[in-house]
Amino acid sequence: MRRAIGATLLRAPLAAGGPIRHCIGMSVDDSPQSLPLEQAILEVLIRHGAHTLSAPEIAHAMAPTGDWHGLLVPIRRAAVALAEAGRIVIYRKGKPADPNDFRGVYRLGLPRQD
Repeated sequence: MRRAIGATLLRAPLAAGGPIRHCIGMSVDDSPQSLPLEQAILEVLIRHGAHTLSAPEIAHAMAPTGDWHGLLVPIRRAAVALAEAGRIVIYRKGKPADPNDFRGVYRLGLPRQD
């Protein structure tokens, strides 16, 4: 069941430039609106280099003084879309996981350029 999406916006300062706006509570079905969140995830991962980050670490980087807990579900949905597109890798227990079939604690990272 799909729930209604609010118009709540969050501004997150980034080191490379101005704030990024993204919607909280969106679903993957809202792909035009999810692009700013996906871009924010990529920018946080790029800033941290070759390291993987957990969803709470990414959320905290986006909203260091705000309520970052509300970003966890939208980050997971955006991460699945990014992983399906090959732009990030979802790791479970240190190994790449299927973006459509993973549970529990996970980390996100950029694809390796070996």
